[in-house]
Amino acid sequence: MPIQRQPSALPATDPSFTRRTALLASLGVLALPPAQARPASTKAKPLSPDVWPRAHAVPGGVARLDLGPAATRPLATLGDVPLLVVGDAQLWTALVGVALSTPAGPASIAIQHEGGGTRSIEFTVAPKRYPVQSLKVSPGKVDLSTQDEARFAREQAQLTTVLATFSEPLPRASMLRMKAPVEGRRSSSFGLRRVFNGQARSPHSGMDIAAASGTPVLAPLPGRVIDTGDYFFGGNTVWLDHGGGLLTMAGHLSAIHVKVGDVVKTGERFASVGATGRVTGPHLHFAVVLNRKMVDPALFLGA
Repeated sequence: MPIQRQPSALPATDPSFTRRTALLASLGVLALPPAQARPASTKAKPLSPDVWPRAHAVPGGVARLDLGPAATRPLATLGDVPLLVVGDAQLWTALVGVALSTPAGPASIAIQHEGGGTRSIEFTVAPKRYPVQSLKVSPGKVDLSTQDEARFAREQAQLTTVLATFSEPLPRASMLRMKAPVEGRRSSSFGLRRVFNGQARSPHSGMDIAAASGTPVLAPLPGRVIDTGDYFFGGNTVWLDHGGGLLTMAGHLSAIHVKVGDVVKTGERFASVGATGRVTGPHLHFAVVLNRKMVDPALFLGA
């Protein structure tokens, strides 16, 4: 899928750099360039209730890294993957999605400034233990047929293209708290690892929200539809692009009310809850992707 980049407007500057730097440093794992290092005597400010996503630098979490001031938005990458950078000329922040497979320990991102200067910012990924659920099921529920394996491989190739989407304009820092796509009990937590008949499966990469079939599914943020389809595991699925490598996915849908290219507003209905794909009952599977990494939706949704 071609990646189109368009210039985005620079947000209005905020003169309170020192106050904001201290406030954002309280989010958890942040790094400052040496020239802007915070004095040891400065006390961390309380976390603002308006800062989203929440910082939680663990496997499957989000790290917020302070990049300091710059006249133009710095380019930040994790390996060769571009990162979402938000803020303004007074203070830029890189939002880093941490893959569930990332081991605890040191990590770093690369920053390229206008003029060609490059530096790295290090941060620490803290350990996190997710729950494990062991289940006994019929073998047919665990082992895929040759035909199903082939279908799954084709779908994975398509999803690789979808996940690589990085579009502009970028979302604003003040508009990253997501609206719950469905109100209901969160019936299966992010990161849960299931073991079927002694065979470990991939961790749960989203959040399951219990709801009746036909319940409206609402857009969590403004976005553009970049993929729809009937997937083997996920059933009827819609992917939304919110800019800057921030994507959301809704799965197991009974109906899809949009097509690729459509633009939706926050709170606009785009699908209906269902039980398609490999499920035991109706619910919404909701996933959030940041820089091609599945991350915990709760960090964007709150309690």
